[in-house]
Amino acid sequence: MITIREGGLDDAQVQDLLRLHASGMLANSPAESCHFLDLSGLQAADVSFWSAWAGEALLGMGALKQLDAIHGEVKSMRTVPAYLGKGVGAALLEHILATARARGLQRLSLETGTAPAFEPAIRLYTRYGFVPCPAFGDYPKDDPNSRFLTRAL
Repeated sequence: MITIREGGLDDAQVQDLLRLHASGMLANSPAESCHFLDLSGLQAADVSFWSAWAGEALLGMGALKQLDAIHGEVKSMRTVPAYLGKGVGAALLEHILATARARGLQRLSLETGTAPAFEPAIRLYTRYGFVPCPAFGDYPKDDPNSRFLTRAL
């Protein structure tokens, strides 16, 4: 059973997963194309962060950044490697989608990489109705290492 909790950024397991997330992004994309949020970025007032658990075991994490009154962005989605393929990412994404709808957002978007390592994430987002879109917000418009997806809520 997966329990999703708001917060958890002060937990050592979550901080370890944040480090794994950062190293994974940097291993698969040039640094200038990595747009992950660090701990302080995830603590910003416009970001909501959730961690997924099975008892005391961390399963994954995800965040929602409010871009404006009607547009949000999925951030920092990561599953602990031992739990890949077990529905953790889907549970977190469903929670983020439900929260975005409850907040009255009309669109949810995300940025991810183009390397093969990002394909499982792309498949997840596609299953949930995300489609390719142009760069949004402050993202570079011509970065070949970034892929952008969006969906109406």
